[in-house]
Amino acid sequence: MSLADSNPCLDCGACCASFRVSFYWSEAEARGLPAELTEQVNAWFSCMGGTNQARPHCVALEGAVGEAVSCRVYVQRPSPCREVEAGDGQCAKARARHGLPAILCE
Repeated sequence: MSLADSNPCLDCGACCASFRVSFYWSEAEARGLPAELTEQVNAWFSCMGGTNQARPHCVALEGAVGEAVSCRVYVQRPSPCREVEAGDGQCAKARARHGLPAILCE
């Protein structure tokens, strides 16, 4: 079994290219996220750069969606990124948006 078999997110990345990743502004500093990778949404919230677009694509996502991806700030990723789980509703919506089949959870 390969690492991608045990973690389907490693060859997906659809969630990183589907949603705005918003979080309370101080979370970026607390997690050590580089300021140049975030943008301010309003007085209370920031988001990952590139996700506040009509066609979101996180600036920390490397690789090709649906093929092989990685996150440049995985250890420091904000709470919305930590909350999405492979096969959940958000995952299914993101994968459908990119023409990928849903992940069947066991």
